[in-house]
Amino acid sequence: MAFYFDEPSRTFNEYLLVPGYSSSECIPSKVSLKAALSKHRKGAEPELSLNIPLVSAIMQSVSDDGMAIALATEGGLSFIFGSQPLEQQAAMVARVKNYKAGFVDSDANLSPDMTLAEVLELKERLGHSTMPVTEDGSANGKLLGIVTSRDYRITRTAASERVADFMTPREKMVAAPLETSLKVANDIIWDNKLNSVPIVDGDDHLVHMVFRKDYDSHKSNPLEMLDSQKRYMVGAGINTRDYAERVPALVEAGADLLCIDSSEGHSAWQEQTLGWIRAQFGEGVKVGAGNVVDAEGFRFLAEAGADFVKVGIGGGSICITREQKGIGRGQATALIEVAQARNAYFKETGVYVPLCSDGGIVYDHHMTLALAMGADFLMLGRYFARFDESPTNKVNINGSYMKEYWGEGSARARNWQRYDLGGEKTGLTFEEGVDSYVPYAGSLKDNVALTLAKMRSTMCNCGALTIPELQAKAKLTTVSSTSIVEGGAHDVLLKDKTPYVGSSIGLR
Repeated sequence: MAFYFDEPSRTFNEYLLVPGYSSSECIPSKVSLKAALSKHRKGAEPELSLNIPLVSAIMQSVSDDGMAIALATEGGLSFIFGSQPLEQQAAMVARVKNYKAGFVDSDANLSPDMTLAEVLELKERLGHSTMPVTEDGSANGKLLGIVTSRDYRITRTAASERVADFMTPREKMVAAPLETSLKVANDIIWDNKLNSVPIVDGDDHLVHMVFRKDYDSHKSNPLEMLDSQKRYMVGAGINTRDYAERVPALVEAGADLLCIDSSEGHSAWQEQTLGWIRAQFGEGVKVGAGNVVDAEGFRFLAEAGADFVKVGIGGGSICITREQKGIGRGQATALIEVAQARNAYFKETGVYVPLCSDGGIVYDHHMTLALAMGADFLMLGRYFARFDESPTNKVNINGSYMKEYWGEGSARARNWQRYDLGGEKTGLTFEEGVDSYVPYAGSLKDNVALTLAKMRSTMCNCGALTIPELQAKAKLTTVSSTSIVEGGAHDVLLKDKTPYVGSSIGLR
């Protein structure tokens, strides 16, 4: 007969953290949110770690190269969505890796015959005030000069005036040869009081630009996710169908980490995909797998070679898998059981496999609960979809700004590979996700800073300065339905009828 679990399937909203002793050392500024991103042996450091425990979901409406750059700046990581042609996904990965190697490919270039009107239009469209002038107007043409906002005055320079007549000519510029290191390039900028320096080859063709603002940006964002070459780190989603073509291309493009994107990970297809990657690349290519919701599923993927395991089925805000198919599990219950299995596996083998909690987050405090329950980091969809940096449209709905947000199992995404059960390629037979809107929330930087401030404060309340310490010290209690009501504003007439705006952030 069927197996029945003794415990009910619970959500994060059914738990609270009970405060512990906070020493005088336990203050938010001393909290480290560093998190393991890849498996490692006992006593060893993981090859990959996050500076904050947040990654963006493998979704068309969430994770493109723009989101990846913004999140890496804050210390997290994006997984570029895989439900697109391989060439496009690889190009997104490459753009992230090239964005801030320090050496930037110029995307705002002028020819000497262009006019000031065209310069202003390009500046308005791209937001750049520094534009190299090349012989043919290309990013790698022979360098003839440069135009900055100091080279013209809109009130005095005619809109029809040619770039050649007001640019700073090449002979008055400071440039650096191709072999120049990033450190030397920055020294040239500082020594000559410049905002940028062009990097040119032996024939004086423009190759890269190095900008002062990138140096300043790094100093003001100490948690940036950078690889050994000081490039932004980025992940990418793969599926269990075309991995033999997709994986090599993504690795070649520079992806630091891959993740099998599937609604259910306890399958022969994921085992085959992981086995192929290990046979072709050994342990050099890091790849996560999932999703699972019980100990058996975790053990299966850990033994198959996953570098991290993703936990959660049916808990996302746009996911209707539970309604359509009747499978899944409450996210808190799933995470607690899988974390126990992970700890047992670590004790048995000496190998620690990080867990990614994917789904079920409704409020900021649910994030800290998930970490306390054993997650090493969190995959968020709806949370990031609300920001300027997500790839979706901002629209006005009944007087309020919203962002479009759709699931990978929706008719709009038609990502049938994510829900693939093998056999012939049949496409998306029925929907497991919806097409929706989420309230627009502004910039990623501001919202993430607020979320992390809450997380650090809660950890201090529990007497913990690191995520592993939180997991060791956390005391959790289940709450009754009336206790949940008691925990919010009640028995008062609210001046603001939306007290949780800014903290109700839902996930996938």
